[in-house]
This record gives sequence, C-alpha cells and structure tokens, in this order.
Amino acid sequence: MSVLARHNVRVAGAPDGRPLVLVHGLGCDQSMWRLVLPDLAADYRVVLLDLAGHGGADRSAYDPDRHGSLAGWAADVVEVCRELDLRDAVLVGHSVSAMIGALAVQEAPELFGALVMVGPSPRYVDEGDYVGGFSRADIADLLAAQAANHVGWAAAMAPVIMANPDRPELAGELAELFCRSDPDVVGHLARVTFLSDNRADLPRVAVPTLVLQCSEDVIAPVPVGRYVHAHVPDSSFVQLRATGHCPQLSAPEETTAAIRAFLGR
Repeated sequence: MSVLARHNVRVAGAPDGRPLVLVHGLGCDQSMWRLVLPDLAADYRVVLLDLAGHGGADRSAYDPDRHGSLAGWAADVVEVCRELDLRDAVLVGHSVSAMIGALAVQEAPELFGALVMVGPSPRYVDEGDYVGGFSRADIADLLAAQAANHVGWAAAMAPVIMANPDRPELAGELAELFCRSDPDVVGHLARVTFLSDNRADLPRVAVPTLVLQCSEDVIAPVPVGRYVHAHVPDSSFVQLRATGHCPQLSAPEETTAAIRAFLGR
C-alpha cells in the first residue's frame, strides 16, 4: 500500500498554489478541516491526511514502537510530503499536531517554508514555574478514563474541549470523531501526547511560525501559547476571539483570516 493510501491523503484546491498541509489532532481526522477547506482551497494546494489509527487511515499505518514518541508521528507527515514532492509547504498542525509539525519541519527543512500551530502545547504538565494547565494527577485521571471507557470519555471530554455550550452540535461532532478512531491508538497517542516534554524543540523551529491561541482553552491555555511564542525564534502570536480548542470548527472564518494574514494573502 502506498503511503498516500495508508494515510487516506486527499489533495484539493489550486493545483499551482502553495502547498498547505493540514494535520488534525488527537482522536480526530481530516474532516476537522471541512469548514476552512473551501476558503483555503481557493488559493492554496491543500493536502489533507489522517494520522495512523485515525479516520480513514489504514490500521497498518500504526506501529506501537514507531509511534511511541511524537517523532514517529512527525516522520509519517514527512513521508506523505516527500511522496507528494512538496516544496515551501505550510504545515498547519492542530493540538498535538502543532508539535508534530514542529518536529516535521526540523526533520525535513527542505519541504517546509512555514508552520502554523493551532492550540499548541509542548508540555501539558505543570512543572516548576512552567504552566502547562494540568497536574500529574489530572493526566493520570484523564488517561485512566479513556482506557476504561472510550465512548464515555469521548462524550465527557468533547464539550470541555469544544467550550461552546450554546452550540452543542459542535461537541457532538467532536465526540463522534473520537468514537470513529481506534480507541487503542487514541489511548496510546494520548499517553504520548500528555506525558511528552517538547519544550527543548521549540528553539529549533527555523521557519516563520504562527501561534494561533484560542480564548478559554482548557487543553492549551493562554500561558502555554505565549510560552510557545516566546521560545520559537521567528514566531507571531494571535489570540483568537474563538473559545475552546477547535477554532477550525467553532470559528472557521476567523481561523482562515488569521492564516491568510500570516501568509500574506
């Protein structure tokens, strides 16, 4: 099976436009980008993919050893981009894929010209003066809940992550996405994500970077976004009015406007 088939890769938009690679977060799939796709596809060559064990990706794409660190997930993204022979691509990573993107641009600098980090966090656990937003006990409880009852975890977490109580349909869509992904893979990636410490990787990001920070985001609170901005050398910081952790669903126009402003079109 080709790497493109393995990751359910879809290419849309302007054939001669600058490549824009959209990478979804934990437990989701490429449909997370459906509301921003029409706008971005008008000017960019948009590449969508599903991470291993998520959405329409082939189950064989997942390997517990390869995917035991975020570097393995980044290697998958690099493989897709190399197969498409991309150059000067913009990698747009949501949530954990913001850090996966940071690792990908370091692994293959010849492929990427810019990085957009949507709701990034290099370290979720509070440590010393660093505010990640979670205690170790919080993370242990979260991982235990997912392992015990994935469907119940999805139903409970989706409204918290989405943080748009007046629009329950958004939380419902997110919960459905969680339930479509392989629970074992989601659990493994959750453990890798929430226990990783990628703070040392931030200064090594050598491309222009946009840090998109949501308001009232319990997964990646404002101090975390500002930390990322302070430690990525050539970065811009934009705090969206959008609340929650998924602005591409809750505020697609504001999200695409910020990306376009950053890229200059």
